[in-house]
Amino acid sequence: MKVNIVKKEAVLGIDIGGTNTVFGVMEQNGNYIFKDSIPTIRQEKAEKLFTRLFDKFNKHIKILPEIKIIGVGIGAPNANYYKGTVENPVNLNWGVVDVVNLVKKYIDLPIFITNDANIAAIGEMKFGAAKGLKNFIEITLGTGVGSGVIVNGDLVYGQDGFAGELGHVIVEKNGRKCGCGRRGCLEAYASASGIVRNAYNLLVNDNNDSKIANIPFSDLTSKIIYDFAIEGDLVAKQAFEVTGEYLGRAFADFTAIFCPEAIIIYGGIARAGDILLNPIKKHLEDNVMEIFKGKVKIIESGLSEEDIAVMGAGAFCWHKLKK
Repeated sequence: MKVNIVKKEAVLGIDIGGTNTVFGVMEQNGNYIFKDSIPTIRQEKAEKLFTRLFDKFNKHIKILPEIKIIGVGIGAPNANYYKGTVENPVNLNWGVVDVVNLVKKYIDLPIFITNDANIAAIGEMKFGAAKGLKNFIEITLGTGVGSGVIVNGDLVYGQDGFAGELGHVIVEKNGRKCGCGRRGCLEAYASASGIVRNAYNLLVNDNNDSKIANIPFSDLTSKIIYDFAIEGDLVAKQAFEVTGEYLGRAFADFTAIFCPEAIIIYGGIARAGDILLNPIKKHLEDNVMEIFKGKVKIIESGLSEEDIAVMGAGAFCWHKLKK
C-alpha cells in the first residue's frame, strides 16, 4: 500500500549583504531547517550570485525530501517592493536588476522582496521584541541608520516602495555630508562613523584628557569609543550622549508622524546599552509633543545580529503568504 508522506511547509529566506549573502529554510514558527551563506562579490553580476546561491541551496534541499518550499522572501539594499527590483545598491555592481523575475528562473514560487531594514522589522514583529505590537519603528544602527516602519501590523512602503528612510531626515541644516549626497542627515551623526566624528569634534573642542587622542582617526571605531566610555573616559561618554541626543530628538519627530508603541533599536551600536539608551530616552521625552510623553518605549532588539536578517526574510515571506 502506498503511503502518502505529508511534507512540512517552509519558506526560503535570503538576505543580500555587502559582504555575505545568508539564506535559510524556515518553518512558520521560526524554526530553521537549515541556514547557510555565500560570499557576496561586489563586482559580480546578480545572475552569478544567484547561480552560486541556488547551487548550494539545491544541494541542501536534495537531502530533505520531507520539506516543501512554498515561497521566497528576500531582503536587499535599495529593494523596491512593488517592482521586485534592486536599484543601484551602493555596495554592489548591479545597476537596476529585476530580482524577482531573475530568481523565478531558479525557483518558480511566490517571491517577495523589500529592503533590509523592513525585513528586520518584520522579523522583530514575528519573533523578537515587537511580538504583539502593531505600531512600531525598527531602527538599525550600524554602518548606516536604517528603518522599517510598521503601522497597523504592516510595513509602510509609500508610492514606490522606498518609504521610511528615517536615517535620511535632516537633523542639522547644512551639516555633515552624508553618504546619500545630502547634508545633515541623521545617519551622518548616529551611525558608527557618526559616533567617531562626534568623538573627534568633542576632542577638538574640549580640554579634557582622553584616550581617544592616542588613536588615529582612521583606526578609531564606535566599539573603541564604547570601551573607553565604560572605563570612564569623559569624551567617550559625551560622544554617546551627543549621539543619543540626535537620536532622541529625531525619535520625537518620528513619534509625531507615526505614533508608535515602541521604537526598537538593533545593530552593533545598539548593543552599547544604557550608555546610549538613557540619553535617547531623555531627549525623546524632552522634545516630544505633550500628548505623546511617556507613551513610547525605547527597546533593544530581541533578535541576534546573526539571525535577524535571514529570519526576517523568512518571516516576511510567511507574512505575505498568510495575508
